[in-house]
Amino acid sequence: MMTKFSVLDLAPINEGGTAGESLRNSGDLAQHCERFGYHRFWMAEHHNMTGIASAATAVALGYIASQTKSIRVGAGGIMLPNHAPLITAEQFGTLAALYPGRVDLGLGRAPGTDQATLRALRRAPESAESFPQDVQELMMYLDDPKPGQKIQAVPGAGSKVPVWILGSSLFGAQLAAHLGLPYAFASHFAPDYLQVALQAYHQNFKPSKYLDKPYTMAAVNVFAADTEAAAKYMKSSMQLQFIALRQGNPGPLTAPVENIESHVDPSALAAANHALKYTATGTPEQTHAYLRNFIAATAVNEVMLTCHAFDHQARIRSLEIAAELIN
Repeated sequence: MMTKFSVLDLAPINEGGTAGESLRNSGDLAQHCERFGYHRFWMAEHHNMTGIASAATAVALGYIASQTKSIRVGAGGIMLPNHAPLITAEQFGTLAALYPGRVDLGLGRAPGTDQATLRALRRAPESAESFPQDVQELMMYLDDPKPGQKIQAVPGAGSKVPVWILGSSLFGAQLAAHLGLPYAFASHFAPDYLQVALQAYHQNFKPSKYLDKPYTMAAVNVFAADTEAAAKYMKSSMQLQFIALRQGNPGPLTAPVENIESHVDPSALAAANHALKYTATGTPEQTHAYLRNFIAATAVNEVMLTCHAFDHQARIRSLEIAAELIN
């Protein structure tokens, strides 16, 4: 089977920009990705992040679906411990009712934010411990109602929205394998456990009514341009934002810089570059070679590309270059 290519969009808010501009750019990007042949367009839940506009993920996805015709739209992901499973089933059941056959639901157990914001979300710190049970409860609401079932998701019941488990460690891999669900790994910012998590998922996978054999996805950053210098320049915005985040100063996406090494502490840059290890940067030829090698090394069924770039047209071009591998 040919490897599928999909896109993860965090709806980046640029310095000096607005959330509205960011979300409209996401809609435009999704239209381009649909034309380029990408399989899915996912958005992710983050809170109290002034550089990311996709906090109300289900609402944002409704807009993306309305701007497109055929590309699958979904969450990559919903941080389920922040929500009641019934509410999530209703939200994605609503999307599935409006856009049948196009909606995915990826679930994570990380908070997607800091401890103070956790309290603002009314989330208890131990709520992640019930993640496996919450996933199963949510899937029950999306399935056909059982005779005498007292509580139903309306909309949602019978929608059978495909559920994915997302992860950056062994926990999600083992849960996805146990439940017989597809598994997506966040290698675009958490590279260390990619291979061991994929191995654990394959070794422990139990066929289910959802999936008869393992199905894996891994995420890769892509900064592709017509020259290597332009690609590195585009990438610098994400490096700067990642360094600021690690230093406790999350903020909007800043404009790119030439020669980033002269702007930041070397150890901070090295830490950011390690987190962003799985990143295709360069010309079309370099980008295509990197992605082919990544697929060969991981044997994933699907690669999810993300391009957190300051310039919207550069982001479109980057994903257009990567899409040349789709055939």
